[in-house]
Amino acid sequence: MSIPAIPAIAATANDQLATLLDQAINNKTKPLGSLGALEALAKQIGLIQNTREIALHAPAILVFAADHGIVAEGISAYPQDVTWQMVENFLAGGAAINIFAAQHNCALQVIDAGVNHAFGPRQGLVDRKLANGTHNFAQEPAMSRATCQAALAAGMDLAAQLDGNVVGFGEMGIGNTTAAAALMHKLTDIPVAQCVGAGAGLSPEGVLRKQRVIEAAVARHAAVVEPLDVLATFGGLEIAMMTGAMLKAAQLRKVLLIDGFIVTSALLVAARVQPAILDYCVFAHCSDEQGHRQMLAALHAKPLLSLGLRLGEGTGCALALPLLQAAVNFLNRMATFESAQVSTQAD
Repeated sequence: MSIPAIPAIAATANDQLATLLDQAINNKTKPLGSLGALEALAKQIGLIQNTREIALHAPAILVFAADHGIVAEGISAYPQDVTWQMVENFLAGGAAINIFAAQHNCALQVIDAGVNHAFGPRQGLVDRKLANGTHNFAQEPAMSRATCQAALAAGMDLAAQLDGNVVGFGEMGIGNTTAAAALMHKLTDIPVAQCVGAGAGLSPEGVLRKQRVIEAAVARHAAVVEPLDVLATFGGLEIAMMTGAMLKAAQLRKVLLIDGFIVTSALLVAARVQPAILDYCVFAHCSDEQGHRQMLAALHAKPLLSLGLRLGEGTGCALALPLLQAAVNFLNRMATFESAQVSTQAD
């Protein structure tokens, strides 16, 4: 199998454009800095799009679903069947992400990256299934390097097909907080105990079991250090496919909306192979899953929202989308001191 090239990602730094954007933002009818994070967001979008005339069009959220062999270790509060059952819920329009995406006129794609279920041809389901889930990484690598590369390539292809310039990322997969915590530990050196959390609702005893499972798996695979090898060893098919989609979307200069703990773990891998991807990322929220705050800190990320969310599915992306539109709208439509004939502070 041919190995897909990692997309080259250009940094967005542009001193001349940055100055123009600062001037435009500061000349709006408001005290300097008074729109807070929205000002930084407008500037970031301008640098991503390489223009002062910023716009958002055809936003989409991609929800990647897959199963995980690590569930055999008793690390989830829910049975593995919940993965395919929730995919059915997405297809029926009954999940939170369906409601929030529709509320903001955001397209939604549901991708079967590796669910342990035969859906057959289904309207609304994008079939990129590479396997019926990963192997149990407590015993062996979650996937081969070839399978991981195929997942990366599939994600790149999906991102390349998007028409819009904003893409959000979501996921569904019973057991994937365990995979994400293992990735976090391996790629940041933060102790496993600080990476694991309750996931979909584990008891304190269950969280401790998850911690011990990860610690034992990390010891078993101690020689694995290269980021894509770490992804293949501990990740999931949905995480790997997201990683590929993120890399390609950034290469195409799209705004990347990053959801919670699992999505951020996919970005963590992407950032280790292409650090410039972080220029393109808007972090929707800080999850209530233990470890997410520290993962965001490791990426020097400032999330827009903190709502106590821990659902996944890309819900944080959908909820943050109106803030992106607000940033675009104030830069494009808000009056300047001159046009409104309002005195500046110096006056």
